[in-house]
Amino acid sequence: MIEVAITGASGYGGGELLRWLARHPSVRVAAAASGTYAGQPVSAAFPGLANRVDLAFVQEIDAETLRRCAAVFLARDNGVAMRLAPSLLEAGCKVIDLSADFRFRVPAVYEEWYRTPHAAPQLSERAVYGLPELHREAIRRATLVGNPGCYTTASILALAPLLARKSPDLAPDPVIDPATIVIDGKSGVSGAGRSKFGLDYHFSEANESVSAYRVGGTHRHTPEIEQELSRLAGHPVTVSFTPHLIPMTRGILATCYATLIESLSAADLLDRFRAFYADAPFVYVTDGLPASKHTLGSNMCHLGLAVDSRTSRVTAISSIDNLGKGMVGQAIQNLNLMCGLEETAGLESPGIWP
Repeated sequence: MIEVAITGASGYGGGELLRWLARHPSVRVAAAASGTYAGQPVSAAFPGLANRVDLAFVQEIDAETLRRCAAVFLARDNGVAMRLAPSLLEAGCKVIDLSADFRFRVPAVYEEWYRTPHAAPQLSERAVYGLPELHREAIRRATLVGNPGCYTTASILALAPLLARKSPDLAPDPVIDPATIVIDGKSGVSGAGRSKFGLDYHFSEANESVSAYRVGGTHRHTPEIEQELSRLAGHPVTVSFTPHLIPMTRGILATCYATLIESLSAADLLDRFRAFYADAPFVYVTDGLPASKHTLGSNMCHLGLAVDSRTSRVTAISSIDNLGKGMVGQAIQNLNLMCGLEETAGLESPGIWP
């Protein structure tokens, strides 16, 4: 049994970590830090965990506890992990950062999009982007992982098989024109986090309404998507990405469009997707079209597609739970890989229906 600690444990990400890890066969949460709920039981922040998680929040995780921990999850706001990670790594802990601090290989990209100097730029090259479907072996060797964003996970998984070069059992070249990629993303309101109180997230404002935001390539997940798609394509890729807020609690649906550069049917592309994800236990390629509810409460990503022969365009659709595969489920998947556990450990629960 390995021990782990969680900082920012009373947010949506922290609560999901506590809930999922309570069922993990090989992991025990040794400490959960929350400035808001310090000294109170976990059930004060998450009533659903009453009689399931026998733990009280602490203000700070003490050094003795950290010495026992194999890994620490940093579920804090952007800008915090870069200050905490160096000392945790020096203490011998593996670090899984759920913020954006270690998602970018080039610190200047982070600084441009997040408008703050990076406090630990020397760690950015050392960090591994925590998308197991693309970086599984690097994650196994990593001590620092930048957990991907939710929109980015959905978008990258939908587009990767169309852009990948020299992948086993696939054509060596992309089958889409990267310059034509358009991503339409839709998210439930929990994607904003538990502490966001902007007017747009009030029930009376969000209910029975769908709204676009950060239009015109200004959303911070855009460079993250471009970083990984560029790596796959072997040259710089830019995308048009527009996110939308949907009046549901959780879920992501990414609808991705691109122009095909050769004549391929939907059946051809489905074969390509299934070959690409043959070793991915949490990716399901469906003959139909995914919906957000198909992955609710799970660590699954469902992928589907259609081809418009009139316009030679493919539409690839990806569904994930933004708090599951888009955040916490993926973080635990990374933990399993980093600590030599079964990749699926603690993550086998199917989605919730209805």
